[in-house]
Amino acid sequence: MRLELTSVFKMTITTILSVWLWLGVMPSQAVAACTGCLCPGNPCQLCPLPAMVDDDPLSDQSGTCARIKATVPPISDLPGSNEYFYSLDNATLACVREGGDVIRNSRRNEEFTSRFYCKPPAVQ
Repeated sequence: MRLELTSVFKMTITTILSVWLWLGVMPSQAVAACTGCLCPGNPCQLCPLPAMVDDDPLSDQSGTCARIKATVPPISDLPGSNEYFYSLDNATLACVREGGDVIRNSRRNEEFTSRFYCKPPAVQ
């Protein structure tokens, strides 16, 4: 009889601790659903490479993005054309010269439609 009570007690404690840990992890999983720079709200202030004529101008655009647009003017050519690749190469070089990092976007969505983005350097 004493052995049965001990096993029931162990199972109960294990179940309670498991549920408690599971409930503790749930909020962190919701936050970790989006990590990095390609998250809603553009936390890293990314700018598309190359800039397109029909893109909406960003009011909170970083200085790095403005300098890239001044160096490489926005284009209207479709991806895949020679002009697009020429502008992409020049915009990538301008991003790196400004101290930024080039990020490839393999999962495009409504907010991030471009294939490549420039991440401005972090302000310290």
